[in-house]
Amino acid sequence: MSEPAANPAATSFPAPDISLPLGFGVLRTYSGALVLLEILFGGLVWILVASSNVPVPLLQGWVMFVSVTTFFLSSAYLTLFITGLADRIHTNWNVLDVFYHFFALLFYFAAFVLEAATTAANGGALITNKTETVLCITYNSGNIFTVLSDNQYNINAAATIFSFLVTLCYGCSLMMGFKRWRV
Repeated sequence: MSEPAANPAATSFPAPDISLPLGFGVLRTYSGALVLLEILFGGLVWILVASSNVPVPLLQGWVMFVSVTTFFLSSAYLTLFITGLADRIHTNWNVLDVFYHFFALLFYFAAFVLEAATTAANGGALITNKTETVLCITYNSGNIFTVLSDNQYNINAAATIFSFLVTLCYGCSLMMGFKRWRV
């Protein structure tokens, strides 16, 4: 029979499975650069939607939720690698990376579609001449109808473009994370 361990309270954990470098070296990888772009573009989506006076709260509420949540989660994820704390948390980071980016891609794609629908639902325009302001409404065949000023329309169009870019970044991160996981 084998002898009992000298310290029965001591346990052994497997080493974390990490294929990304720790410290600022993570920023020199494609994955680190993509996470940085996700944070940057996601923050822009958050700022743009918040500054658009949220004409359709039901749709844009989801866009705000997704952009704020993924902004903070991606920031925390990158911070764990930059500070080296990912080495102390015993988990399979490659699998966690794939699952996080899959759900972020799924949620951000839905947010992109909803933001695009809000922008495309603009069916009115305020026309101002020297004496009066007239609201011109065009018939919209969809279920959503918004009347956006030119400034609000431009802000929502920019938010749509940046949400598409963030969706692309999450998709690329998912593909690279999947490659790291399978190798």
